[in-house]
Amino acid sequence: MPIFMMFGKYSTEALQGASPERTKKAVKIIEKNGGKVISMYAVAGEHDLVFTLDFPDTEKAMSTSLAIGQLTGISFVTSPVVDVEQFDKLMSEVKSL
Repeated sequence: MPIFMMFGKYSTEALQGASPERTKKAVKIIEKNGGKVISMYAVAGEHDLVFTLDFPDTEKAMSTSLAIGQLTGISFVTSPVVDVEQFDKLMSEVKSL
């Protein structure tokens, strides 16, 4: 399945609502959309949250991002990713064009 990164940024209101229960609800939304959590981190810097998730397709990833945003008030940016080996392969194909 494709891997996606979700980068989250808290609003003041969203941060006040943070709780283990809300996290569990977010994980249930991920699973309901056919996703699997690879990692979930709270981070300091440009983003407040970084999730690595496995989804069946882009539509499920986008739907999940929107649903978790509605649940939490957290603004998410969701991006598909490929591993470096796949990226290198893609680059070699581009260079051969």
